[in-house]
Amino acid sequence: MKNQTFCMGVLGLGEGRSIISAVLQSKYWELGMICDLNEELCRERCREFGIDRYTTDYQDMLENPAIDVIGIYTPDQLHATHIRMALEAGKDVICTKPLMVSLDEANELLAVQRKTGRRVFVGQSSRYFEPARRQREDYLAGKHGELETVETHYISDSRWFLERAWSHQKGFSWMYNFMIHAVDLAVWYLPDIEEVYGLAVVSENTKAYGLDVPDTLKFLLKNKDGRFASVSGVYAEPTLGSAVEQSISCTLRGSRGISRAGYPKLKYYTNFQPIQKTAQLHTYDELHGYYFRFESETHHAGEYQNYIEEYAQDVLAGRTPKPDLKEGIRTLAVMEAMEESVRTGQAVKVSDILARRNIKLE
Repeated sequence: MKNQTFCMGVLGLGEGRSIISAVLQSKYWELGMICDLNEELCRERCREFGIDRYTTDYQDMLENPAIDVIGIYTPDQLHATHIRMALEAGKDVICTKPLMVSLDEANELLAVQRKTGRRVFVGQSSRYFEPARRQREDYLAGKHGELETVETHYISDSRWFLERAWSHQKGFSWMYNFMIHAVDLAVWYLPDIEEVYGLAVVSENTKAYGLDVPDTLKFLLKNKDGRFASVSGVYAEPTLGSAVEQSISCTLRGSRGISRAGYPKLKYYTNFQPIQKTAQLHTYDELHGYYFRFESETHHAGEYQNYIEEYAQDVLAGRTPKPDLKEGIRTLAVMEAMEESVRTGQAVKVSDILARRNIKLE
């Protein structure tokens, strides 16, 4: 860290396109270097953003003393390896969701982090879209009263994703690549999920790509105090479109009010006391250019800028940026319990998953 700014090296230049934009537009950050195995993509990003520092060798970036933080935007199956390498090189880490695609390497990462003392922050971008930010502010201000239930979903006809070669590699799942957005929003508000139960099916559309990966899923997640969240996902079937049903949605139902935030429309609905029978709509269309900086709405760089700036503010204030490594691992434990529930048809306790894996997060 230099003069209250942070220097980032960006690994993975597909999704990394958004974080490059975020870094270049943030007063807290400077860009040290970008890296991808695809040299032509490196050159393309250099032309796009007017930069000239790239490498195709991750080790080059890790050995760069100017870089404080590695931003990891590689295929999900590679995250654990790339995080470990960054920590061992003495770098802090910002990693896009999901943190990992299983708990297999959780204890190794915890051990490396304890040894190095470096930070790991999980870029759960859905928390940082404008409606979700406003919803969180209202929740923390107590406008919902006692929170009773949470309802989240991520619904998207994303069959295009199966055209990517790495989606056919070991470790791909709609749950970890997509549904984690909805799961993260649920555990954000109910962080002590104790037990989960769910159902899932594999549609003919996913089978057509030679995959046996559930693409239509519904779960109940019960907190230790008895409150619960419903979490749904549909990924390889037609949808009604975001004008009718937002792709990502989070509804908070409380004793004094209700709210619903979503993505990609910049709309937020509330009904707080005094109770009305019609929701109040809040729109933030003037921020569309901030959140969606490239063609169509395929990238949402504004969320990335929001989270790297919150990360910077937390570090400068001596706070631990959240979600951190332990919180990310616990979310993965919830998801492993969800997977087991689908396989067995039984409710599964998150504590049993952690105990079986010998993972200690306290």
